[in-house]
Amino acid sequence: MESRAKKVAIITGSGRGIGRGIAIQLAKAGWTIVINDLGNPDPPNETLELVRAAGGDGLIVLADITNPAERDRIVAEAIKNFGRIDLLVNNAGIGPRVRMDMLEINEDSMWEVLGVNLIAPFFLTQLVANTMIGLIKDKVIENPKIVNIGSISSYTSSTSRAEYCVSKAGVSMNTLLYADRLADEGINVYEIRPGIIKTPLTEIVKDKYDKLIAEGVTPIKRWGMPEDIAKAIEAIAEGYLPFSTGQVIDVDGGFHIQRL
Repeated sequence: MESRAKKVAIITGSGRGIGRGIAIQLAKAGWTIVINDLGNPDPPNETLELVRAAGGDGLIVLADITNPAERDRIVAEAIKNFGRIDLLVNNAGIGPRVRMDMLEINEDSMWEVLGVNLIAPFFLTQLVANTMIGLIKDKVIENPKIVNIGSISSYTSSTSRAEYCVSKAGVSMNTLLYADRLADEGINVYEIRPGIIKTPLTEIVKDKYDKLIAEGVTPIKRWGMPEDIAKAIEAIAEGYLPFSTGQVIDVDGGFHIQRL
């Protein structure tokens, strides 16, 4: 079937926000998208409509990435329907259910956030990487990529959401470890590190970030948008960084610049 010749991307958490933006951007470049999300099917259905309107195609796999059997199903559906996986974007992520002082948080909150943001991506990457290695050996794909969506929170202290900061610091090490291990296999691994991005996750603190941006917390004085992240992903997906792996790409309006 024709779709087997098109490159395929698995994007976790692509029902909305940054994941949806990535899906649409890659669809414009002709990619086929495996849209993964959990819960309400309406957002991923809308993403699929937008992907098709942008010139791509894909399918939806509602699955919990913290469940090993569900991770298996995501990969199995991609192979069954399209015969290949050229890109994995570990985008799905959550913050703590309640922001609170780190001296008061409980273990359940920490484990929940680590489970989604760090542990699940580690093992989904392991699964997809092994699948990609087999596809490379069978000459189905060449030079596949894996991208982790990190955060400025990997190095910026937010003591009211320590769980998130710890998880994203771990994501950065995931990137380095897999970049090191997979280089000989022909798989490059990258981390996109977003700053203040306008998504449903940040909507609850909009007023706080509006004020910080106006006061100059970032040299580029505006909110980041999902499409800002998506354009960086497209550059990686289309092979414009072939001699880079383990690389962090800051998409943060210059937040990472230390200024006096």
